[in-house]
Amino acid sequence: MKNTKQIIIDAAIKVFNDDLSASLDCVAERADVHRRTLHLNFKSRQELIECCKNDMMVTCQQAMTDAYHASADPKKQLELMLYAGIDCGAKYAFLQKLYGKSSYAQVPEAEKNGTFDSIKHRWFKLIEQLQDQHLIHSQLSIAWIFTLFGGMITNTIDALQSGDVAPNDIKSFAWYSFSKSIGL
Repeated sequence: MKNTKQIIIDAAIKVFNDDLSASLDCVAERADVHRRTLHLNFKSRQELIECCKNDMMVTCQQAMTDAYHASADPKKQLELMLYAGIDCGAKYAFLQKLYGKSSYAQVPEAEKNGTFDSIKHRWFKLIEQLQDQHLIHSQLSIAWIFTLFGGMITNTIDALQSGDVAPNDIKSFAWYSFSKSIGL
């Protein structure tokens, strides 16, 4: 069972994704708590947003780790990690609007040196392995491929939010586009 603080964070994520300028009253209403309860848990809007950002880090790290462990095939692992990135990016889209495209720059230093770097290291190893198997041309640097990966996630979320692409097709379109862009 979720505690009150987590219920408020979950409500804030949904409310701010719909309207970044929504009031804390809207968040409290969505969480089905009194505004006073919200303020007992969060001293300010900024503190609530910081907690949403921390929730994103934990959730996305777990999703990427689960995707990595879901298969032993490096190509499938990469595909599942892309899907996990899309799902996380869509869930926390308001943070991208708030902080801009460079989400890694917004990661607290402690997180950069912890699980996030571990997941990034695994991702880099996947690309290296696929290059060693000559499935991805070694002329493409891993850093470049990582940038393409992040860009594909961002573009997929933008397309999803625009409503111009069918949600059922979006992940397969993203994987097709990304995999072909790196020669898979």
